[in-house]
Amino acid sequence: MKNKELRYEERLGQENLLPLIFKMALPAIAAQFVNLLYNLVDRIYIGHIPGIGTEALAGVGVTTSIIILISSFSAIVGGGGAPLAAIALGQGNLERAGKILGNGFLLLIAFTLVTSSIAYTFMEPILLFTGASENTLSYARDYLSIYLLGTLFVELSTGLNTFINIQGRPTVSMYAVQTGAILNIILDPIFIFWLDFGVKGAAIATVLAQIGSATCVIGFLCSNRATLPLEKRYIKPDLKIVASIVALGISPFVMSSTESLVGFVLNSNLKIYGDIYVSALTILQSSMQIAGVPLVGFAQGFVPVASYNYGRGNTQRVKNCAYIALAIMFSFNLALILVMMLFPDTIARAFTSDTRLIDTVSWAMPVFLGGMTIFGLQRACQNMFVALGQARISIFIALLRKIILLIPLALLLSRIMGVTGIYAAEAIADGTAAICCTLIFIWQFPRILRKQTRPEKT
Repeated sequence: MKNKELRYEERLGQENLLPLIFKMALPAIAAQFVNLLYNLVDRIYIGHIPGIGTEALAGVGVTTSIIILISSFSAIVGGGGAPLAAIALGQGNLERAGKILGNGFLLLIAFTLVTSSIAYTFMEPILLFTGASENTLSYARDYLSIYLLGTLFVELSTGLNTFINIQGRPTVSMYAVQTGAILNIILDPIFIFWLDFGVKGAAIATVLAQIGSATCVIGFLCSNRATLPLEKRYIKPDLKIVASIVALGISPFVMSSTESLVGFVLNSNLKIYGDIYVSALTILQSSMQIAGVPLVGFAQGFVPVASYNYGRGNTQRVKNCAYIALAIMFSFNLALILVMMLFPDTIARAFTSDTRLIDTVSWAMPVFLGGMTIFGLQRACQNMFVALGQARISIFIALLRKIILLIPLALLLSRIMGVTGIYAAEAIADGTAAICCTLIFIWQFPRILRKQTRPEKT
């Protein structure tokens, strides 16, 4: 019975590596692209609302920092718990893997209660702090107050989806995300334009879409199709399990949540120069998300493979996985960023018809995305550290890019270069962090593998 239960994840240690990684990654990339449509479709429709598009886009853009911060808590479970569960599966320890999933589920519920309560209680001062102005506050408040109703479904769908992937079922994971995104695409124009709910309509559509996605994820994990199911006997607090999830998950959390902190800093500084620069940042960050999605999706493909084989003690297979990740993530990211930098006006027109805003994005995008040209290196190295359970290294790298580099640079360069300096700070921080991360990986990766002395199971 045990061999039958493990039939899916055993592929992670047996199939040819390159086809296996692509088999795992492509559905994850597709799922991430579809998931990105949640935000992009909202912003595209909102940016084209007659008469108020530019101000409404700035208002919704301000809420992005808060939404990212709240959803970042799901990364503790998805980015910390799932690799640990994959390592446990590689070791044949199904009980530990089940406890990790069960405790991850409890953590997501706890995160929802805490973050939603705080966001509702202090909504207006938080929005003003993050860059909302008198002209954009009402749009930000309308969107966020409704969006928060779906927080639990966001946490569950994003936090538990990676547990489907580590079972060797990336297609199921993709379908769960696609369900929500398709609902969002269909419902957005209905609620925004046909029912004339405006910004509130975009939020309603998003919440309904998130419910659909979460239902698919939970439905699979509670079914007999799951080789690692969500079982009632494991849904009880285990402090040691929780501590291990949080310890490793802090790095993905910091990676995600610092985007929120940066949004606070950038928006509040850009507001001084005018709402149009906040609107431009919304489009620039959307472009960065488009570039980052393939990297996140590919990481979801190779991390379970690396974690599983690390758990089995197959260090050569882990090495080969790292080489593939570095080569593919760097080259693909470089090509995509260069295209965006060469054709910024094309991207801007997808979000707005305001010629002044298009012109602003056109000159700012090459400045903003310059450092992203080599960012594929950081994504590959940092996710490999997460896959191998190296929490402290991952946390440092995550803090380096946004906290140590970007925020001080944004504050300093804004005084020296004005609004251009705020955009340029992102590029300098991204490029510097990518170089440092790669050097750390070259130094630490062989050391980590040498410590893994457990013989491979046959």
